[in-house]
Amino acid sequence: MNSAKIANHNIARLNKAIVFIENNLSEKLSLHIISKEVYSSPFHFHRLFKIVVGETLQNFIIRCRIEKAASILIHQKEKSITDVATIVGFESLSSFSKSFKNFHGISPNKFKTETLQKFIKISKTESKIGKVTVTFEQYIYNLNNTINWLKMKTSPEIKKTPRLDLAYISYKGKMEAIGSVYNRLVKWATPKGLINEKTKMVTIYHDSPKITDPNNLRMSACMVLNDPIDLDGEIDLRILSPTKCIVSRLEITPHQFQQAWEASFAFMVKNGYEKSNIDPFEIYYNNAAEHPENKFIVDLCIPIK
Repeated sequence: MNSAKIANHNIARLNKAIVFIENNLSEKLSLHIISKEVYSSPFHFHRLFKIVVGETLQNFIIRCRIEKAASILIHQKEKSITDVATIVGFESLSSFSKSFKNFHGISPNKFKTETLQKFIKISKTESKIGKVTVTFEQYIYNLNNTINWLKMKTSPEIKKTPRLDLAYISYKGKMEAIGSVYNRLVKWATPKGLINEKTKMVTIYHDSPKITDPNNLRMSACMVLNDPIDLDGEIDLRILSPTKCIVSRLEITPHQFQQAWEASFAFMVKNGYEKSNIDPFEIYYNNAAEHPENKFIVDLCIPIK
């Protein structure tokens, strides 16, 4: 096997390992278990993982668990701290609380109680003595303004998205740099005849930018496959099963995506829906560079229970 094939084989192993970790956070995860899952020696896999991913396997697993826990604390407030610790695979409440505080600087309980003020975008006013105060009326006002912006552009629907077979590349880093990952995906797909006017791209967000350090955001840059195809190199297969979602079909500029996502989540909160543990995703129906106003036609999909 030449060096290029070895490199491609190693990337494929890492992709499978990361998906395995993401799908099994509630289970016992160890170097031995994960390396066995991807048919690699523990020593070789651990070394390769740190070189490519940029952190140790153990740190990656803990970070994924803590960030998953933070998302549950935000979106599933009925869950107790003990429940959340169990869901994300910690054997004790004390080890969960210690790890959570190491990552976020506050305890899980304090994080949960401060979520409304710290993790939802709301208007703030400054008093004469310089302290920031937030009123319930201001929160409702801004929540309604955000939802009204969304309603002016679309009518969110509750529906089940179809099964999507995806060729994808894993990415970790700043959100604005994912374009270069899509360039690699397109470069791979073009000679295979996969790029045409019906091509659909998908971005899956495995972390929330309101929780995770911008340099550690994990995403998958994906292309919908209409027919089976042999995958190679850093390209792997991911399947999105049919999923009940809040779907917002929008025609927006790149600078409006943050506002659109915030508005979609505000719609979810106001209408009493609860986010599921499945990661949010976007389905793109066009190339913005070919749009007269450089806009994306896109579905923002929030999986719900």
